[in-house]
Amino acid sequence: MFGSFFLLGGLALSGFMTPLIALGLLVSYLMVTTEVYLATYCLASFRMSFFRIGPTELRILLATGTLVLFVNPSVSALGGRYLLFDVGAVVGMCGMAVAMVQAAISHTIELYRAERSGTPLGRGRS
Repeated sequence: MFGSFFLLGGLALSGFMTPLIALGLLVSYLMVTTEVYLATYCLASFRMSFFRIGPTELRILLATGTLVLFVNPSVSALGGRYLLFDVGAVVGMCGMAVAMVQAAISHTIELYRAERSGTPLGRGRS
C-alpha cells in the first residue's frame, strides 16, 4: 500500500499526471486490492490477475510509458491534448472498475450458493 501511495503521489507531484487523476487511480487500485483480500480470506481464493493482465504486465506497461514520456509527455485524444499518464490512468481506472465489479458479483454469487448449500468456505476449508 505504501509503495502504491508513494508511486502515485510522486506522479501527482511530478507534473506528468494530474493530482486528482492520480488520487482516482489510487482509490481504484485500493478498491480492487481490498476485493482481492476479502476474497482471499472468505473464499480461500487468491487472484493476482484480471483479464489476463497481472502485475508484471502492468509494470512493463508503466516502464514503456515512462520511456515514451521522455519523447512526448502528452497525447492527442478525443480532439484534445492530454498528459500521457492521465490517459493511461483513466483507462486503468475503467479497467479496474470493470474487474472489481465482475469479481464482486461472482464472489457474491459464490458466497450465496455456499450459504444455501451449507458448504464451508474460507479458512476452514481443506
